[in-house]
Amino acid sequence: MKFPSPVSVQWIASLIDASIAGNINGSVTGINEIHRVEPGDIVFVDHPKYYDQCIHSAATCIIINTITPFPDGKTLLVTENPFEAYLTIVRHFRPYTPAVKAISDTAVIGQGTSIAPGAVIGNEVTIGNNCIIHPNVTILDHCTIGNNVIIQPGTVIGSDAFYYNSKKNREVWYKKMESCGRVVIEDDVEIGAGCTIDRGVTNDTVIGRGTRIDNMVHIGHDTIIGKNCLLAAQVGIAGGVEIGNGVTLWGQVGVSKTLTIEDNVTVLAQSGVGGLLEKGKTYFGSPADDAGIKKRELVWIKRIPEIWKKVMNNNE
Repeated sequence: MKFPSPVSVQWIASLIDASIAGNINGSVTGINEIHRVEPGDIVFVDHPKYYDQCIHSAATCIIINTITPFPDGKTLLVTENPFEAYLTIVRHFRPYTPAVKAISDTAVIGQGTSIAPGAVIGNEVTIGNNCIIHPNVTILDHCTIGNNVIIQPGTVIGSDAFYYNSKKNREVWYKKMESCGRVVIEDDVEIGAGCTIDRGVTNDTVIGRGTRIDNMVHIGHDTIIGKNCLLAAQVGIAGGVEIGNGVTLWGQVGVSKTLTIEDNVTVLAQSGVGGLLEKGKTYFGSPADDAGIKKRELVWIKRIPEIWKKVMNNNE
């Protein structure tokens, strides 16, 4: 999430009741989580396992629960509970605003766009020209929809990220990381019925121009899908995934978190993606592998009983 204008680290420190180490005269332009952090951002960390990753990331300012070595020019904001500090910043810059009508007065809707009965358009939403928003579609706060977009009935755009701060030394183990990111749907996208596309935790979930999404597809927070992709029914994509241009995911493909699928990849139905998929290849199976190799493996698996029988006969 970007702030309306840059703010000083001293002001942030005052807001979250933190002490400052390092560059006390710096300023920050937004808050982000580690997978999408950029220069000018604040990031928080509350576990030693991730100290080094956060401190040496692109972040300008790190909210942390102890002093630890850090590079010159960076700012540490030291507070007992960095997660609560994160929530304080999010709630200050993007407070929850209840919906009071089906189409918010702050929504901007382009010429030639049709909004069907039962659709809900949230606060600060932007929808481009010549879109068709079918009945019972929900587009939640701050999301952006391009031109010539079609969204079929019952789809939800901008639901909160499935993203939690986990601590097993408290009664409630999983505390919600409140989402302040957006969903950005580029021009000429079609989205089927009953889909859910989660907003970024602190950044954007992006669907690239010309992409086609079938019914009952789930796309997790902060995932970036390239242009002219094809996602068939019941595909599930976790958070922080980067999918290139021209990628096809056939029905019921599952994609694990924070991985990359390169351009022009095809993944065959019911495959499970657990790592990098290289450009231009076709994959199959779980874990997904080169489809040709995987199919040959299946042929050999079917022959195991025959081979075993021959081995046993030879041993008699």
